Amino acid sequence: MDIRNIAIIAHVDHGKTTLVDAMLKQTHTFRENQKEMQEELIMDSNDLEREKGITILAKNTSVQYKDTKINIIDTPGHADFGGEVERIMNMASGAILLVDAAEGPLPQTKFVLKKALEAKLKIILIINKIDKRDARPAEILTEVENLFLELAADEHSLHFTILYAVGRDGKAFFELPEHYDKDTPGNLAPLFETILKEIPPSAVGEEKPFQMMISTLDFDNYVGKLCIGRVNQGKIRIGQSVSVVDEGKVIAQAKITKLYTSIGLLRMEVPEVSAGDIVAVAGVLDLTIGQTITDLSYPVSLPKIKVEEPTIKITIGPNTSPLSGKDGKFVTGKQIKERLLKEKETNLGLRIQEDVNGKNFTVAGRGELHLAVLIENMRREGFEMEVSKPQVIYKTIEGVVSEPFEEVTIDVPSEHVGVVTEEMGKRKGEMVNMISEPNNTTRFVYKISSQNLLGIRNSLLTQTRGTGTISTFFLGYFPKLAKMESIRNGVLVATDPGPSTGYGLENAQARGTLFIGAGAAVYEGMVVGVNSRAEDIEINVCKTKKLTNVRNETAEIAIQLTPPITLSLEQCLDFLGDDELLEVTPKILRIRKRYLSLTQRKIMGRRGE
Repeated sequence: MDIRNIAIIAHVDHGKTTLVDAMLKQTHTFRENQKEMQEELIMDSNDLEREKGITILAKNTSVQYKDTKINIIDTPGHADFGGEVERIMNMASGAILLVDAAEGPLPQTKFVLKKALEAKLKIILIINKIDKRDARPAEILTEVENLFLELAADEHSLHFTILYAVGRDGKAFFELPEHYDKDTPGNLAPLFETILKEIPPSAVGEEKPFQMMISTLDFDNYVGKLCIGRVNQGKIRIGQSVSVVDEGKVIAQAKITKLYTSIGLLRMEVPEVSAGDIVAVAGVLDLTIGQTITDLSYPVSLPKIKVEEPTIKITIGPNTSPLSGKDGKFVTGKQIKERLLKEKETNLGLRIQEDVNGKNFTVAGRGELHLAVLIENMRREGFEMEVSKPQVIYKTIEGVVSEPFEEVTIDVPSEHVGVVTEEMGKRKGEMVNMISEPNNTTRFVYKISSQNLLGIRNSLLTQTRGTGTISTFFLGYFPKLAKMESIRNGVLVATDPGPSTGYGLENAQARGTLFIGAGAAVYEGMVVGVNSRAEDIEINVCKTKKLTNVRNETAEIAIQLTPPITLSLEQCLDFLGDDELLEVTPKILRIRKRYLSLTQRKIMGRRGE
């Protein structure tokens, strides 16, 4: 069978998943009456992916075009999920690089293209969304060519085919149309023909002994663990005995019980799979990502998948608040440990380390979003936990303490230029470039330490009234710089437990902004709001008005409370102070002091803890 394996790579929201949807529909992967024909973002099947509008997990599908099977791998565009990108690159022979015709190449475009070129993949460039009012495809092409010149290691990488497309309408063109609207004739045939012409066939080496690296893992309720990867050479059959090889050593043998390949979005059981195809294998229980399964006569391992090291860490442990155990199904340290170890099997960018007493775990990832998605998934599964403020990971390089730095690209309406320069000045960012774009927008490029970048996304979105966009690209480790001074105000800390009252909250809101409304469960040491000043204030939000024959309990009806601010998980992580923890349950997020009683906080403060 003629097979092509192709990855789709792009910056967040440049149209990868939408284009894959159109490819599935136009090759009649679904019947006309199937619900997928009316759906959008078919590939983003995870609840979080649909809510956030981003791809988090790399996933593969396939289409049949003429006599060729095209395996398509949809990859995340966010650098925080770079582990997903890195581990699937070895399954592909080529890549479709999608770039927005208005926004152009952004930091994640640079990140994913760098990974594709390192894997020596053949690139097809698609300048997408040419129907946008502010589209500038000719300029964008020049910008992408400059990016190739910056990243390419050899001249071969500079030869790529260019197509123009409107992925939402399912149309691609060899040449840029002079005018485009909904009635412009077209389909994705130019893209499919280019894939057949430019991407090398994957089905080579069928006569050689079987060899395959595991790129990802999945789980099936009926057959257990599934190991997924591209067959590098040879053939694999049901019932065949194989060796599990890790760095040249045979560590186990197993018998293949089931084989599955992708047909559209479905897994289809097959008796045999040949070189070049992507297969899910059942029967190899102890395999992990990066290991190789081979024919018994050919125990040779393939090169390991190289994944960049994490840069941000948090501590996760069992919930110790007075309200622990009320919402969650899984609340013990043992249950949290088992869940984290399970995550580590498939999430290559994650590092997990148990502390000496076995109570808490240091979890390191590629960025705040990477860690926030893990916490949110655990929360939805019924876990309760407490989480510390994110911290950067420092390294000593040639005797110098170094910290991670990132390139930050910020696009804002020009009226907010002052906001950006002031915010980045506070954070000790070094401006690399400032460009006035069409449509009255300005693009800033800064170099800044990851430590000083923590919390910027929510801060800038608030100050630009939701109009700013922020993208980051990891630059590497550089000598540690001064940490910025805290720009967060103090907090309102509850002194008494019980349900919050309108009377208590009315007093509190005069001091700042509240995170809770009336009737909320409160405990001593819980953060109930942010102060309008720099210091923390202890306050009783459960206080009730004394009852007399003149004043009665109905007097509270006249109290006017400002609606509380509800912070998202990412906003809570950004907000946390060094002496605070985030209590996470399936139903609620609460910020609290690490030490709940005022006496304890004063003692620890004197000790400098």
